[in-house]
Amino acid sequence: MNLYQRFADVLNAAPQRTLIETLSGEIYSYADVLSISSRYAGALQSLGIKKGDRVAVQVQKSPHALFLYLACLRAGAAYLPLNTAYKPAELEYFIDDAGPKLVVCDPAAEPILNDICAQRSPPPALLTLDAAGQGTLHELASQQSETTPIVECADDDLAAILYTSGTTGKPKGAMLSHNNLRSNAETLVDYWGFSESDVLLHALPLFHVHGLFVACHCTLLSGSKMLFLPRFDADAILKNLPDCTAMMGVPTFYVRLLDRTEFDRERCRNIRLFVAGSAPLLEETFNTFYERTGHKILERYGMTETGMLTSNPLTGERLPGTVGLPLPGVSVRVCDDAGKVLPQGEIGDIQVKGPNVFSGYWQRPEKTAEEFTSDGYFKTGDVGKIDANGYVSIVGRSKDLVISGGYNIYPKEVESVLDGIEGVVESAVFGVPHPDFGEAVTAAVVLADSSAAPSPEEIILATKQLLASYKVPKSIHFVDALPRNAMGKVQKNVLREQFQGQVT
Repeated sequence: MNLYQRFADVLNAAPQRTLIETLSGEIYSYADVLSISSRYAGALQSLGIKKGDRVAVQVQKSPHALFLYLACLRAGAAYLPLNTAYKPAELEYFIDDAGPKLVVCDPAAEPILNDICAQRSPPPALLTLDAAGQGTLHELASQQSETTPIVECADDDLAAILYTSGTTGKPKGAMLSHNNLRSNAETLVDYWGFSESDVLLHALPLFHVHGLFVACHCTLLSGSKMLFLPRFDADAILKNLPDCTAMMGVPTFYVRLLDRTEFDRERCRNIRLFVAGSAPLLEETFNTFYERTGHKILERYGMTETGMLTSNPLTGERLPGTVGLPLPGVSVRVCDDAGKVLPQGEIGDIQVKGPNVFSGYWQRPEKTAEEFTSDGYFKTGDVGKIDANGYVSIVGRSKDLVISGGYNIYPKEVESVLDGIEGVVESAVFGVPHPDFGEAVTAAVVLADSSAAPSPEEIILATKQLLASYKVPKSIHFVDALPRNAMGKVQKNVLREQFQGQVT
Protein backbone atom coordinates (compact mmCIF):
# COMPACT_ATOMS: atom_id res chain seq x y z
CA MET A 1 0.00 0.00 0.00
CA ASN A 2 1.14 3.53 -0.77
CA LEU A 3 1.85 5.25 2.57
CA TYR A 4 -0.03 8.29 1.30
CA GLN A 5 -3.21 6.20 1.08
CA ARG A 6 -2.86 5.43 4.79
CA PHE A 7 -2.60 9.14 5.55
CA ALA A 8 -5.45 9.99 3.16
CA ASP A 9 -7.78 7.62 5.01
CA VAL A 10 -7.24 9.69 8.16
CA LEU A 11 -7.38 13.06 6.39
CA ASN A 12 -10.58 12.25 4.54
CA ALA A 13 -12.28 11.10 7.74
CA ALA A 14 -12.13 14.58 9.29
CA PRO A 15 -11.41 17.17 6.57
CA GLN A 16 -12.40 20.09 8.79
CA ARG A 17 -9.79 19.34 11.46
CA THR A 18 -6.59 21.41 11.66
CA LEU A 19 -3.33 19.63 10.87
CA ILE A 20 -0.93 22.58 11.11
CA GLU A 21 -1.02 25.96 12.78
CA THR A 22 1.99 28.27 12.44
CA LEU A 23 3.25 30.98 14.77
CA SER A 24 2.01 33.60 12.31
CA GLY A 25 -1.52 32.22 12.54
CA GLU A 26 -1.69 30.26 9.28
CA ILE A 27 -4.02 27.28 9.59
CA TYR A 28 -4.07 24.28 7.28
CA SER A 29 -6.95 21.83 7.58
CA TYR A 30 -6.88 18.18 6.60
CA ALA A 31 -8.81 19.16 3.48
CA ASP A 32 -6.10 21.73 2.64
CA VAL A 33 -3.43 19.05 2.96
CA LEU A 34 -5.27 16.77 0.54
CA SER A 35 -5.82 19.60 -1.95
CA ILE A 36 -2.32 21.09 -1.91
CA SER A 37 -0.50 17.76 -1.95
CA SER A 38 -2.69 16.71 -4.89
CA ARG A 39 -1.74 19.80 -6.87
CA TYR A 40 1.94 19.31 -6.03
CA ALA A 41 1.71 15.66 -7.10
CA GLY A 42 0.12 16.77 -10.36
CA ALA A 43 2.96 19.22 -10.89
CA LEU A 44 5.50 16.44 -10.44
CA GLN A 45 3.69 14.22 -12.90
CA SER A 46 3.47 17.05 -15.45
CA LEU A 47 7.27 17.03 -15.47
CA GLY A 48 7.31 13.32 -16.22
CA ILE A 49 7.99 12.12 -12.68
CA LYS A 50 7.03 8.46 -12.47
CA LYS A 51 6.97 5.81 -9.78
CA GLY A 52 10.45 5.30 -8.35
CA ASP A 53 11.94 8.55 -9.72
CA ARG A 54 13.92 10.50 -7.15
CA VAL A 55 12.94 14.03 -6.13
CA ALA A 56 15.66 15.90 -4.24
CA VAL A 57 14.40 18.66 -1.94
CA GLN A 58 16.41 21.38 -0.19
CA VAL A 59 13.93 23.91 1.12
CA GLN A 60 13.27 25.81 4.33
CA LYS A 61 11.00 24.22 6.90
CA SER A 62 7.39 25.16 6.27
CA PRO A 63 3.97 23.50 5.94
CA HIS A 64 4.54 23.47 2.18
CA ALA A 65 7.73 21.47 2.61
CA LEU A 66 5.63 18.79 4.30
CA PHE A 67 2.99 18.98 1.57
CA LEU A 68 5.71 18.42 -1.04
CA TYR A 69 6.87 15.30 0.79
CA LEU A 70 3.29 14.01 0.81
CA ALA A 71 3.00 14.84 -2.89
CA CYS A 72 6.05 12.72 -3.65
CA LEU A 73 4.44 9.79 -1.83
CA ARG A 74 1.17 10.38 -3.68
CA ALA A 75 2.98 10.39 -7.03
CA GLY A 76 4.98 7.27 -6.15
CA ALA A 77 8.27 9.19 -6.28
CA ALA A 78 11.18 8.61 -3.91
CA TYR A 79 11.62 11.62 -1.62
CA LEU A 80 15.20 12.77 -1.00
CA PRO A 81 15.40 15.47 1.72
CA LEU A 82 18.61 17.48 1.91
CA ASN A 83 19.85 19.51 4.85
CA THR A 84 19.55 23.23 4.16
CA ALA A 85 23.11 23.68 5.49
CA TYR A 86 24.72 21.58 2.75
CA LYS A 87 27.35 23.34 0.65
CA PRO A 88 27.63 23.14 -3.17
CA ALA A 89 30.25 20.37 -3.11
CA GLU A 90 27.97 18.26 -0.92
CA LEU A 91 24.96 18.93 -3.12
CA GLU A 92 26.91 17.89 -6.21
CA TYR A 93 27.68 14.56 -4.59
CA PHE A 94 24.07 13.85 -3.62
CA ILE A 95 22.72 14.77 -7.04
CA ASP A 96 25.36 12.67 -8.80
CA ASP A 97 24.75 9.68 -6.54
CA ALA A 98 20.95 9.69 -6.40
CA GLY A 99 20.33 10.86 -9.95
CA PRO A 100 17.12 12.78 -9.16
CA LYS A 101 14.79 13.65 -12.01
CA LEU A 102 13.74 16.81 -10.17
CA VAL A 103 15.39 19.13 -7.66
CA VAL A 104 13.28 21.53 -5.59
CA CYS A 105 15.11 24.31 -3.76
CA ASP A 106 14.61 27.61 -1.99
CA PRO A 107 14.63 30.52 -4.48
CA ALA A 108 17.78 31.90 -2.83
CA ALA A 109 19.67 28.71 -3.74
CA GLU A 110 18.42 28.60 -7.33
CA PRO A 111 21.54 30.11 -8.98
CA ILE A 112 23.85 27.57 -7.34
CA LEU A 113 21.63 24.57 -7.98
CA ASN A 114 20.88 25.70 -11.51
CA ASP A 115 24.62 25.54 -12.25
CA ILE A 116 24.93 22.13 -10.59
CA CYS A 117 21.94 20.69 -12.44
CA ALA A 118 23.04 22.12 -15.79
CA GLN A 119 26.36 20.27 -15.52
CA ARG A 120 24.65 16.88 -15.13
CA SER A 121 23.62 14.66 -18.04
CA PRO A 122 20.75 14.46 -18.31
CA PRO A 123 20.13 17.57 -16.19
CA PRO A 124 17.37 17.23 -13.59
CA ALA A 125 14.51 19.68 -13.72
CA LEU A 126 14.70 22.50 -11.14
CA LEU A 127 11.80 24.16 -9.33
CA THR A 128 11.68 26.58 -6.40
CA LEU A 129 9.59 26.67 -3.24
CA ASP A 130 9.94 29.20 -0.45
CA ALA A 131 8.66 29.07 3.14
CA ALA A 132 5.47 30.92 2.14
CA GLY A 133 4.66 28.31 -0.50
CA GLN A 134 5.62 30.57 -3.41
CA GLY A 135 7.93 29.76 -6.32
CA THR A 136 7.88 27.96 -9.63
CA LEU A 137 6.52 24.79 -8.02
CA HIS A 138 3.52 26.76 -6.78
CA GLU A 139 3.00 28.29 -10.24
CA LEU A 140 3.02 24.86 -11.87
CA ALA A 141 0.85 23.32 -9.13
CA SER A 142 -1.82 26.01 -9.50
CA GLN A 143 -2.60 24.55 -12.92
CA GLN A 144 -3.15 21.02 -11.57
CA SER A 145 -6.13 19.09 -10.26
CA GLU A 146 -7.17 18.70 -6.62
CA THR A 147 -7.90 15.03 -7.31
CA THR A 148 -4.61 13.73 -8.71
CA PRO A 149 -4.84 9.92 -8.39
CA ILE A 150 -2.74 8.19 -5.74
CA VAL A 151 -0.15 6.02 -7.51
CA GLU A 152 -0.44 2.40 -6.48
CA CYS A 153 2.65 1.18 -4.62
CA ALA A 154 3.60 -2.14 -3.08
CA ASP A 155 4.79 -2.37 0.51
CA ASP A 156 8.41 -2.77 -0.55
CA ASP A 157 8.40 0.02 -3.14
CA LEU A 158 10.83 2.86 -2.49
CA ALA A 159 9.32 5.81 -0.60
CA ALA A 160 12.39 7.80 0.44
CA ILE A 161 16.17 7.92 0.36
CA LEU A 162 17.95 9.54 3.28
CA TYR A 163 21.69 9.99 3.19
CA THR A 164 23.79 8.92 6.13
CA SER A 165 27.56 9.30 6.23
CA GLY A 166 29.89 6.35 6.57
CA THR A 167 33.38 5.58 7.75
CA THR A 168 34.63 5.90 4.16
CA GLY A 169 33.62 9.56 4.22
CA LYS A 170 31.13 9.15 1.39
CA PRO A 171 27.47 9.43 2.44
CA LYS A 172 25.25 6.46 1.62
CA GLY A 173 21.58 6.61 0.65
CA ALA A 174 19.39 4.51 2.95
CA MET A 175 16.44 3.19 0.95
CA LEU A 176 13.20 3.25 2.96
CA SER A 177 10.05 1.58 1.68
CA HIS A 178 6.41 2.48 2.17
CA ASN A 179 6.11 -0.40 4.62
CA ASN A 180 9.27 0.58 6.53
CA LEU A 181 7.77 3.99 7.22
CA ARG A 182 4.16 2.90 7.74
CA SER A 183 4.90 0.04 10.14
CA ASN A 184 7.12 2.22 12.31
CA ALA A 185 4.60 5.06 12.41
CA GLU A 186 1.72 2.77 13.36
CA THR A 187 3.81 1.25 16.13
CA LEU A 188 4.79 4.65 17.56
CA VAL A 189 1.24 6.04 17.51
CA ASP A 190 0.10 3.08 19.59
CA TYR A 191 3.17 2.84 21.83
CA TRP A 192 3.21 6.54 22.68
CA GLY A 193 -0.58 6.88 22.95
CA PHE A 194 -1.15 9.50 20.26
CA SER A 195 -4.80 10.41 19.62
CA GLU A 196 -6.84 13.09 17.86
CA SER A 197 -6.80 15.18 21.04
CA ASP A 198 -3.03 15.69 20.88
CA VAL A 199 -1.30 18.90 19.87
CA LEU A 200 2.36 18.35 19.03
CA LEU A 201 4.84 21.20 19.37
CA HIS A 202 7.03 20.71 16.27
CA ALA A 203 10.39 22.50 16.42
CA LEU A 204 12.51 19.89 14.60
CA PRO A 205 13.84 20.12 11.03
CA LEU A 206 12.00 18.30 8.24
CA PHE A 207 15.04 16.82 6.49
CA HIS A 208 15.65 14.43 9.39
CA VAL A 209 14.00 11.15 10.44
CA HIS A 210 12.98 12.59 13.80
CA GLY A 211 11.15 15.65 12.51
CA LEU A 212 9.61 14.10 9.40
CA PHE A 213 9.05 10.39 9.88
CA VAL A 214 8.52 10.38 13.66
CA ALA A 215 6.84 13.69 14.52
CA CYS A 216 4.79 14.28 11.36
CA HIS A 217 3.83 10.65 10.83
CA CYS A 218 2.56 10.31 14.41
CA THR A 219 0.39 13.39 13.88
CA LEU A 220 -0.93 12.33 10.47
CA LEU A 221 -1.84 8.81 11.54
CA SER A 222 -3.45 9.80 14.83
CA GLY A 223 -5.61 12.56 13.37
CA SER A 224 -4.06 15.16 15.66
CA LYS A 225 -2.58 18.63 15.22
CA MET A 226 0.85 20.27 15.07
CA LEU A 227 1.97 23.70 16.15
CA PHE A 228 4.69 24.32 13.56
CA LEU A 229 7.78 26.31 14.55
CA PRO A 230 10.28 27.14 11.78
CA ARG A 231 13.12 26.19 14.12
CA PHE A 232 13.93 25.77 17.80
CA ASP A 233 13.23 29.05 19.59
CA ALA A 234 13.14 28.93 23.38
CA ASP A 235 10.94 32.02 23.64
CA ALA A 236 8.38 30.61 21.19
CA ILE A 237 8.37 27.26 22.93
CA LEU A 238 7.88 28.79 26.36
CA LYS A 239 4.99 30.87 25.03
CA ASN A 240 3.20 28.04 23.23
CA LEU A 241 3.97 25.02 25.40
CA PRO A 242 0.82 25.44 27.55
CA ASP A 243 -1.31 24.96 24.42
CA CYS A 244 0.34 21.65 23.51
CA THR A 245 0.18 18.08 24.80
CA ALA A 246 3.42 16.66 23.38
CA MET A 247 6.88 17.77 22.33
CA MET A 248 9.70 15.97 20.54
CA GLY A 249 13.25 17.23 20.57
CA VAL A 250 16.94 16.51 20.69
CA PRO A 251 18.61 16.71 24.13
CA THR A 252 20.00 20.14 23.23
CA PHE A 253 16.42 21.50 23.16
CA TYR A 254 15.78 20.37 26.72
CA VAL A 255 19.14 21.60 28.00
CA ARG A 256 18.40 25.06 26.61
CA LEU A 257 14.90 25.11 28.09
CA LEU A 258 16.33 24.23 31.50
CA ASP A 259 18.55 27.30 31.22
CA ARG A 260 15.39 29.42 31.37
CA THR A 261 13.98 30.10 34.82
CA GLU A 262 10.47 30.48 33.32
CA PHE A 263 10.53 26.83 32.30
CA ASP A 264 8.66 25.16 35.15
CA ARG A 265 5.74 22.88 36.03
CA GLU A 266 3.18 25.53 35.20
CA ARG A 267 4.50 25.86 31.64
CA CYS A 268 4.21 22.10 31.22
CA ARG A 269 0.78 21.76 32.81
CA ASN A 270 -0.92 20.35 29.70
CA ILE A 271 1.97 18.29 28.35
CA ARG A 272 1.57 14.53 28.62
CA LEU A 273 4.75 13.51 26.78
CA PHE A 274 8.26 14.83 26.18
CA VAL A 275 10.28 12.67 23.77
CA ALA A 276 14.06 12.89 23.29
CA GLY A 277 16.20 11.27 20.63
CA SER A 278 18.77 11.66 17.85
CA ALA A 279 21.54 11.98 20.47
CA PRO A 280 22.24 10.58 23.94
CA LEU A 281 20.34 12.18 26.82
CA LEU A 282 22.55 12.70 29.86
CA GLU A 283 21.21 11.29 33.13
CA GLU A 284 21.87 14.70 34.67
CA THR A 285 19.52 16.31 32.14
CA PHE A 286 16.87 13.63 32.74
CA ASN A 287 16.99 14.12 36.51
CA THR A 288 17.11 17.93 36.42
CA PHE A 289 14.19 17.99 33.99
CA TYR A 290 12.14 15.77 36.30
CA GLU A 291 12.90 17.88 39.35
CA ARG A 292 11.96 21.07 37.51
CA THR A 293 8.84 19.94 35.65
CA GLY A 294 7.64 16.68 37.18
CA HIS A 295 8.04 15.02 33.75
CA LYS A 296 10.33 12.13 32.94
CA ILE A 297 11.60 12.56 29.39
CA LEU A 298 10.89 9.52 27.24
CA GLU A 299 14.14 8.60 25.51
CA ARG A 300 14.12 6.39 22.44
CA TYR A 301 16.68 5.02 19.98
CA GLY A 302 16.62 4.91 16.22
CA MET A 303 18.66 5.34 13.08
CA THR A 304 18.28 6.76 9.60
CA GLU A 305 18.32 3.20 8.27
CA THR A 306 15.67 1.87 10.63
CA GLY A 307 13.44 4.54 12.06
CA MET A 308 12.73 3.91 15.73
CA LEU A 309 13.97 0.69 17.32
CA THR A 310 13.52 1.01 21.08
CA SER A 311 11.69 3.29 23.48
CA ASN A 312 11.19 3.78 27.16
CA PRO A 313 7.55 2.99 27.93
CA LEU A 314 4.68 5.46 27.99
CA THR A 315 3.34 3.80 31.10
CA GLY A 316 6.01 2.07 33.09
CA GLU A 317 9.48 2.85 34.32
CA ARG A 318 11.57 5.22 32.22
CA LEU A 319 15.15 4.52 33.11
CA PRO A 320 17.69 7.33 32.66
CA GLY A 321 20.76 6.20 30.81
CA THR A 322 18.80 3.68 28.76
CA VAL A 323 16.91 3.91 25.48
CA GLY A 324 14.18 1.61 26.71
CA LEU A 325 12.75 -1.62 25.37
CA PRO A 326 12.58 -2.97 21.82
CA LEU A 327 9.43 -1.70 20.11
CA PRO A 328 6.75 -4.27 19.25
CA GLY A 329 7.80 -6.23 16.18
CA VAL A 330 11.46 -5.21 16.52
CA SER A 331 14.15 -7.70 17.54
CA VAL A 332 17.31 -6.37 19.20
CA ARG A 333 20.32 -8.48 20.11
CA VAL A 334 23.89 -7.92 21.27
CA CYS A 335 26.68 -9.94 19.65
CA ASP A 336 30.44 -10.35 19.95
CA ASP A 337 32.89 -9.74 17.11
CA ALA A 338 32.32 -13.27 15.83
CA GLY A 339 28.55 -12.73 15.64
CA LYS A 340 27.69 -14.87 18.67
CA VAL A 341 24.70 -13.60 20.66
CA LEU A 342 25.84 -12.48 24.12
CA PRO A 343 24.01 -13.03 27.42
CA GLN A 344 22.09 -10.23 29.14
CA GLY A 345 24.28 -7.58 30.65
CA GLU A 346 27.28 -8.18 28.40
CA ILE A 347 28.50 -5.44 26.09
CA GLY A 348 28.74 -6.01 22.36
CA ASP A 349 27.57 -4.92 18.92
CA ILE A 350 23.86 -4.08 18.60
CA GLN A 351 22.01 -5.81 15.76
CA VAL A 352 18.36 -5.27 14.85
CA LYS A 353 15.62 -6.77 12.71
CA GLY A 354 12.03 -5.73 11.97
CA PRO A 355 9.61 -4.42 9.35
CA ASN A 356 11.02 -0.90 9.87
CA VAL A 357 14.58 -1.85 8.87
CA PHE A 358 15.63 -0.55 5.46
CA SER A 359 16.33 -2.79 2.49
CA GLY A 360 19.81 -1.45 1.81
CA TYR A 361 21.94 1.39 0.50
CA TRP A 362 21.20 3.03 -2.83
CA GLN A 363 23.40 1.53 -5.58
CA ARG A 364 25.68 -0.12 -3.00
CA PRO A 365 24.82 -3.84 -2.94
CA GLU A 366 28.24 -4.81 -1.60
CA LYS A 367 28.01 -2.33 1.28
CA THR A 368 24.46 -3.52 1.98
CA ALA A 369 25.63 -7.14 2.14
CA GLU A 370 28.39 -6.19 4.59
CA GLU A 371 25.94 -4.51 6.96
CA PHE A 372 23.50 -7.43 7.27
CA THR A 373 24.04 -10.81 8.90
CA SER A 374 23.19 -14.08 7.19
CA ASP A 375 19.96 -14.28 9.20
CA GLY A 376 18.82 -10.77 8.25
CA TYR A 377 19.92 -8.60 11.20
CA PHE A 378 21.25 -5.11 10.50
CA LYS A 379 24.55 -4.25 12.17
CA THR A 380 23.90 -0.83 13.68
CA GLY A 381 27.52 -0.03 14.48
CA ASP A 382 26.47 0.91 18.01
CA VAL A 383 27.83 -0.86 21.06
CA GLY A 384 25.55 -1.59 24.00
CA LYS A 385 23.94 -4.06 26.36
CA ILE A 386 20.52 -5.36 27.36
CA ASP A 387 19.71 -5.75 31.06
CA ALA A 388 17.66 -8.46 32.75
CA ASN A 389 14.45 -6.48 32.23
CA GLY A 390 15.09 -5.97 28.53
CA TYR A 391 16.16 -2.31 28.68
CA VAL A 392 18.79 -1.37 26.10
CA SER A 393 21.73 0.90 26.91
CA ILE A 394 24.06 2.41 24.32
CA VAL A 395 27.60 2.58 25.65
CA GLY A 396 29.55 3.57 22.56
CA ARG A 397 29.75 3.64 18.81
CA SER A 398 32.02 1.30 16.95
CA LYS A 399 32.04 3.53 13.88
CA ASP A 400 33.37 6.65 15.63
CA LEU A 401 30.18 8.56 14.93
CA VAL A 402 29.93 11.99 16.55
CA ILE A 403 26.42 13.19 17.38
CA SER A 404 26.30 16.95 17.88
CA GLY A 405 23.00 18.73 18.45
CA GLY A 406 21.14 15.70 17.12
CA TYR A 407 23.08 15.55 13.84
CA ASN A 408 25.29 12.65 12.80
CA ILE A 409 28.86 13.51 11.82
CA TYR A 410 31.27 10.87 10.59
CA PRO A 411 34.89 11.84 11.26
CA LYS A 412 36.28 10.55 7.97
CA GLU A 413 34.24 13.05 5.95
CA VAL A 414 35.57 15.97 8.03
CA GLU A 415 39.11 14.57 8.08
CA SER A 416 39.13 14.39 4.28
CA VAL A 417 38.43 18.12 4.12
CA LEU A 418 40.96 19.01 6.84
CA ASP A 419 43.70 16.92 5.21
CA GLY A 420 43.18 18.79 1.95
CA ILE A 421 44.00 22.17 3.54
CA GLU A 422 47.45 23.45 2.65
CA GLY A 423 49.81 23.05 5.58
CA VAL A 424 47.90 20.15 7.19
CA VAL A 425 49.69 16.79 7.18
CA GLU A 426 46.94 14.73 8.80
CA SER A 427 44.06 15.05 11.20
CA ALA A 428 41.83 13.09 13.53
CA VAL A 429 38.24 14.16 14.25
CA PHE A 430 36.38 13.03 17.36
CA GLY A 431 33.68 14.10 19.78
CA VAL A 432 34.09 15.45 23.29
CA PRO A 433 31.28 16.08 25.78
CA HIS A 434 29.52 19.41 25.40
CA PRO A 435 26.81 20.72 27.78
CA ASP A 436 24.64 22.12 24.98
CA PHE A 437 25.28 19.96 21.89
CA GLY A 438 25.88 16.66 23.68
CA GLU A 439 29.13 16.27 21.77
CA ALA A 440 31.32 18.86 20.11
CA VAL A 441 33.16 18.08 16.87
CA THR A 442 36.87 18.42 17.72
CA ALA A 443 39.99 17.95 15.60
CA ALA A 444 43.60 17.16 16.37
CA VAL A 445 45.79 18.41 13.52
CA VAL A 446 49.40 17.71 12.59
CA LEU A 447 50.94 20.60 10.64
CA ALA A 448 53.74 20.60 8.10
CA ASP A 449 57.02 22.10 9.23
CA SER A 450 56.31 25.46 7.70
CA SER A 451 56.19 29.03 8.86
CA ALA A 452 53.14 29.46 6.63
CA ALA A 453 51.08 26.90 8.53
CA PRO A 454 47.42 27.91 8.96
CA SER A 455 45.97 29.04 12.26
CA PRO A 456 43.03 27.24 13.95
CA GLU A 457 40.76 30.06 12.80
CA GLU A 458 41.94 29.72 9.19
CA ILE A 459 41.39 25.96 9.26
CA ILE A 460 37.86 26.38 10.59
CA LEU A 461 37.11 29.04 7.98
CA ALA A 462 38.38 26.78 5.17
CA THR A 463 36.29 23.89 6.45
CA LYS A 464 33.17 26.05 6.53
CA GLN A 465 33.46 26.59 2.78
CA LEU A 466 33.03 22.88 2.06
CA LEU A 467 30.96 21.37 4.85
CA ALA A 468 27.64 22.05 6.50
CA SER A 469 28.14 24.14 9.63
CA TYR A 470 27.21 21.36 12.05
CA LYS A 471 30.13 19.26 10.74
CA VAL A 472 32.74 22.00 11.24
CA PRO A 473 35.06 21.42 14.23
CA LYS A 474 34.39 23.71 17.15
CA SER A 475 38.00 23.37 18.29
CA ILE A 476 41.28 22.70 16.49
CA HIS A 477 44.18 21.36 18.54
CA PHE A 478 47.68 21.21 17.04
CA VAL A 479 49.68 18.10 17.97
CA ASP A 480 53.16 16.90 16.98
CA ALA A 481 51.80 13.45 16.08
CA LEU A 482 48.56 11.51 16.35
CA PRO A 483 48.59 8.75 19.00
CA ARG A 484 48.60 5.29 17.41
CA ASN A 485 48.49 1.71 18.63
CA ALA A 486 50.84 -1.08 17.59
CA MET A 487 48.84 -1.62 14.41
CA GLY A 488 49.09 2.05 13.44
CA LYS A 489 45.42 2.86 14.15
CA VAL A 490 44.79 6.33 15.53
CA GLN A 491 43.71 6.10 19.17
CA LYS A 492 40.83 8.53 19.29
CA ASN A 493 40.02 7.48 22.83
CA VAL A 494 43.36 8.98 23.87
CA LEU A 495 42.52 12.22 22.06
CA ARG A 496 39.06 12.38 23.62
CA GLU A 497 40.56 12.06 27.09
CA GLN A 498 43.33 14.54 26.34
CA PHE A 499 41.07 17.29 25.02
CA GLN A 500 37.94 16.72 27.07
CA GLY A 501 36.72 20.03 28.46
CA GLN A 502 38.87 22.08 26.06
CA VAL A 503 36.16 23.11 23.62
CA THR A 504 36.47 26.75 22.62
